[in-house]
Amino acid sequence: MLNLPNILTLSRIVTVPALLALMWWPGWETGYLLAFAVYCLMGITDYFDGYLARSYGTVSKLGQFLDPIADKVMVAAVILMLVGKGKIEGVHMIAALVILLREIMVSGLREFLAGLKVSIPVSQLAKWKTALQMIALGALILLGGAPDFAIPFTAGYVNPASVGFITLWAAAALTMLTGWDYLRVGLKHMD
Repeated sequence: MLNLPNILTLSRIVTVPALLALMWWPGWETGYLLAFAVYCLMGITDYFDGYLARSYGTVSKLGQFLDPIADKVMVAAVILMLVGKGKIEGVHMIAALVILLREIMVSGLREFLAGLKVSIPVSQLAKWKTALQMIALGALILLGGAPDFAIPFTAGYVNPASVGFITLWAAAALTMLTGWDYLRVGLKHMD
């Protein structure tokens, strides 16, 4: 039951408190840089746990159960910490709230449908949403550690804030689309 993919998934859940601890102290840029490194490592394990499970035929019920939980715990914790520390504020909190509400709604819907023995497969659009969400949160964590960091890009510079907020809003838009798709499927099974 505890194979390498499941251990990688569990490592993401166990690492969330350390990630948040690194982001806790305002003004501690080194903590945010370390948090960014930990977050990137968590993202890599998210990719490899599924890849390894499929490649080696070790897909398990435990892994299918834990993987979405690990993703949601990590995303929700990072969003709450970024909002709490003022890295996501103002109108951008709407995008963060849309993402959080969709995660709760889809989790509840999946639980309800599981009782009816109906599964909702993850769509390609939902995978894009997840990728944008991970990029957004990573960029916003990096913003806390390197607020002046910028990369030359065409006629100007790209910094973590612009990458973070643009991808956060793109993820929120895809979140609404995929959330609606899942809800439509779920409503067909409700009396």
